[in-house]
Amino acid sequence: MTKAPQMAPPRQFSLFPESARLQRIDPATNCWRFYRLTLQDDLFGGTVLVRSWGRLGTTGQERRERFGDPVAAQAELIRWVRVKQRRGYREETDG
Repeated sequence: MTKAPQMAPPRQFSLFPESARLQRIDPATNCWRFYRLTLQDDLFGGTVLVRSWGRLGTTGQERRERFGDPVAAQAELIRWVRVKQRRGYREETDG
């Protein structure tokens, strides 16, 4: 009796994302950009939205915005993802 090949588990999409990794690559215009968003808890019970961006291969820049309400922070993360997608950014692929 042979074993069936193991399949990778299906990818789970979170209804409430806590991070996003986007990139925009257009060699014709020499555009090699990344944009990352992460939600983090702070020491005072709030939530911080960390936005990092720059040219691929660099550390880029970072901005932190504090929210007292985690739902508001999550809504802002989703808003930024939509803004960046409208500007041509796509979900970062591994490999």
